[in-house]
Amino acid sequence: MPDTSEDVMSVLTERIEDRFQMPIADLRRAVEAAPQANPEATTLVHWHGLLTETQQALDTAEDALVEALGTQPADVLDDPVMELAHQVNSAVASRDGRAMVVNYLLDPNAPGKRGPGAWRGASPAARRAPALPTSPPTLPSARNTTARGAAR
Repeated sequence: MPDTSEDVMSVLTERIEDRFQMPIADLRRAVEAAPQANPEATTLVHWHGLLTETQQALDTAEDALVEALGTQPADVLDDPVMELAHQVNSAVASRDGRAMVVNYLLDPNAPGKRGPGAWRGASPAARRAPALPTSPPTLPSARNTTARGAAR
């Protein structure tokens, strides 16, 4: 089975390094020295660090599972081994979620990044009008309505 974890980490790390034209270790030091200088770099370094931690947890969980599987008969998996398998699945989900965040942060054309909107941080002047023309609802006239069941 190919090791996709190295692919995920290496591809995202390479994209960060290409974006900022420096190795990730140098970028991390620059962000630590001046975190306010480039908010995008600070955010990416933060999420890359979270991704790295999660990848390490995944590697540890996978190693424990492989070791436990080596001691089990091929046709029987006991509860501790199944718990290790669940830990691996959880670690994969966490890693993939964090990888998606890093990928989103690296994509300048990602949804929500291409124009002003009504989300937090957008100036009121930058917000667009509704997509469809709207008008207040018209209420029925009180004169033309009669109560049901009322005698005339």
